[in-house]
Amino acid sequence: MRSVELAEWGLGATGFPAPVRAAAVRHLLDGFGAALAALRLRAADPAIEVAAGLGGAPEAAILGVDGKISAPAAALANGTLVHALDFDDTHAGGLVHATAVVLPAAFAVGQQVGATGAQVLDAAVVGYETVCRVAAAAPNGFHARGLHATMATGVFAAALVAARLTGLDRAQAVNALGIAGSQAGGLLAFLGTGAATKQLHPGFAAQAGLMAARLAAAGATGPETVFDGPHSVYDALTEGPVDPSAISAGLGSVWETTRIGIKPYPACQLSHATLDAVLDAREQVEFVPGDVDTIVADVHPDSAAVVCAASRDLTRPASPYAAKFSLPWSVAALVTDGRIGLDTFDGESIARPGVAALAARVRWNIVPAAVVAADAPGRVRITLHNGRAVVGAVTRSAGGPQRPLSRDALLAKLTGNAGTDTAELVARLESLDDQPDIDAVLAVVARTAAAARTEGEA
Repeated sequence: MRSVELAEWGLGATGFPAPVRAAAVRHLLDGFGAALAALRLRAADPAIEVAAGLGGAPEAAILGVDGKISAPAAALANGTLVHALDFDDTHAGGLVHATAVVLPAAFAVGQQVGATGAQVLDAAVVGYETVCRVAAAAPNGFHARGLHATMATGVFAAALVAARLTGLDRAQAVNALGIAGSQAGGLLAFLGTGAATKQLHPGFAAQAGLMAARLAAAGATGPETVFDGPHSVYDALTEGPVDPSAISAGLGSVWETTRIGIKPYPACQLSHATLDAVLDAREQVEFVPGDVDTIVADVHPDSAAVVCAASRDLTRPASPYAAKFSLPWSVAALVTDGRIGLDTFDGESIARPGVAALAARVRWNIVPAAVVAADAPGRVRITLHNGRAVVGAVTRSAGGPQRPLSRDALLAKLTGNAGTDTAELVARLESLDDQPDIDAVLAVVARTAAAARTEGEA
């Protein structure tokens, strides 16, 4: 059974290669940056308020908040913080936001048990491999059924992270995975509305995974057939081809942790290749919005279903989050502003009539590709009013393993998200392997958040 193989590896694996550990640190840095931006912009206040109200034993902290609450409650808040602005990383094969579940699980349980930095980093690698592999075994399968793969598969990563850090045995870890499967979900119904449910999904997944591990430790059982069936998570929640053997294939030798992409734009990953293609076109010809007659983008079928859905108004998005999931609006904002940042999607920005008018001139052709949607090429043809046409194209979006962000670009993103100096946070995280515990890291996060708030009020 795949759950047995995954549990055995997740509990016993050691000696992760240096490039894998370095990749995990990069993603944790990026995740803390996304959380700091959400704290600064108060983008996850409801989750923080509810998590704080749940209280419980003083085990773990909400990022940037004084005091401790139960680890599951902290994971709920922290998962929401990392994902609140949709600026966190994406694994193309699984189309999952890996760090949004792995970071809150590893740091909440790590703080609960007093784990060393190296132990937390090891657990994070196990979490990254788990969420990416479970999702990639059904490429776009969860999304095709109207479910958010990050939540549907993140519960397993959180459960195995918790199982490793709390010292569960193999049978208990298998039970934890089986229990987690009954908490997999996450509706995509937010797409056509202003709802905040997508922001909550990683928090739900992290909290549920931690609870699954606790239930298993207390003697509750779960089906070891959770991945293989009958009535597996894939049978119930996916559509299209599924290969459960991909979960365990190459464990310990093929590393999905190194294949996670870091976002340069705080928008849906499925728009990124098109946005990069627009930038490629702008490097060839200078133009302003008033020069543009039409913009036609080639879009992967699975991307079109998410960011070009005709069932909603793509030119006048209902909310900042809806704008992040509108390819026409995002393209129009990039052409108008020459950049896309966190402020692109604030309430005042998404109400601009000029951007809406340009978005109405964005069209798309659905073009199949031999790769998954998040790894598809991007191509746009921009026709100007003077009759000139310019084509922009990229082989895949920036930030992934083939076109990774440089360290300088990653640190610039981190500092921009934090809104203040992040040198101390970088130093702590890049030496995580040598930290006797993670309290110092979390203390730096709290100080950085406080400094950002102070600068913002100045």
